[in-house]
Amino acid sequence: MFRVTQFMQELAHPTPPGPKRNPPGPVVIWNLVRRCNLTCKHCYSISADKDFKGELSTEEAFRVMDDLKAFRVPVLILSGGEPLLRPDIFDLARRAKAMGFYVGLSSNGTLVNEANVGQIADVGFDYVGISLDGLKDTHDRFRRKEGAFEAALNGIRLCRDAGAKVGMRFTLTQDNAHDFPALLDLMETENIAKFYLSHLNYAGRGNKNRKDDAHFRTTRDAMDLLFDRCWQQVQAGQPREYVTGNNDADGVWLLRWVEARFPGKVERIRARLAQWGGNASGVNVANIDNLGTVHPDTMWWDYPLGNARQRPFSEIWMDTADPLMAGLKRSPRPVKGRCAACASRELCNGNSRVRAWHTTGDFWAEDPGCYLTDEEIGLTQSSCMETAS
Repeated sequence: MFRVTQFMQELAHPTPPGPKRNPPGPVVIWNLVRRCNLTCKHCYSISADKDFKGELSTEEAFRVMDDLKAFRVPVLILSGGEPLLRPDIFDLARRAKAMGFYVGLSSNGTLVNEANVGQIADVGFDYVGISLDGLKDTHDRFRRKEGAFEAALNGIRLCRDAGAKVGMRFTLTQDNAHDFPALLDLMETENIAKFYLSHLNYAGRGNKNRKDDAHFRTTRDAMDLLFDRCWQQVQAGQPREYVTGNNDADGVWLLRWVEARFPGKVERIRARLAQWGGNASGVNVANIDNLGTVHPDTMWWDYPLGNARQRPFSEIWMDTADPLMAGLKRSPRPVKGRCAACASRELCNGNSRVRAWHTTGDFWAEDPGCYLTDEEIGLTQSSCMETAS
């Protein structure tokens, strides 16, 4: 996750750089249930409105939770499917809070209502993320349900009014990018604390003409708008929290944004970006699915590392006999192609390995989702030839 606001605040109010600090354990995104009342176009868990066999029981989830706590996992993000469809969701959340985890809830928002918002507030979730894919027509089309936008927005308002920290989640695609500026405006008019922009894991894009490619141009324009909006609010002394995910090239693009506007602060921000470290899949970010299977992150659902029913998560996570986990935990990672030759490799850490794998069958191939040009990442023809050989 790339915390845009933190970098903008560093621009406005520089602080002395400190050593790089890794969290004591990984952030765990836990898909507690696969059932969902919606059938969204971009669902990575391929959920449906039906029960899925073999899901962890309450007691099994408690045992996993005990192991996660002993392993010093700091954060649990309770997700789905739609986590509010799990009957014991509040029991699990209350126990997690009592154990000292930072606990987030990731919901589509349509099931948040007057009957359960009090329970959501009473649990004390540290953050409730509700997804909006655009304004009404766009969102309802993506969610394949008329009225989904109004229901989700109502859920956001109910959480906000009940005192829960609630944020909007948005997955950027070619089909909804036109609504992105309006969603940022909606965030302000509704007084929403946080905005999370997730990049769709596009794959198969070429390496040339990235400035002109429609997908990449859309991404670049969206990131510029996000940076500009965040910076304006920081300057006004009214910052909101902006974060992005699923494309660690965002850090390198921010550096270019700073270079164009504040050339004297480039090295300071570069040092902060190096401290951040880029992609953390398999190291500081983990996923457990509804069956208890462990994955390097939520985008690796078709790559199981083991199951927390048969073996503790803590053992699975530290086992580098798996070739993917061995490479993810290496520093630097054994990436190839443009990623290996990139002058900003230390900032993004090779970006998304799952995109590379899905398009080439090679974990370490260059990430086809990087939206910067060869020139922008310091590549020359000779360096490309050397990394290809």
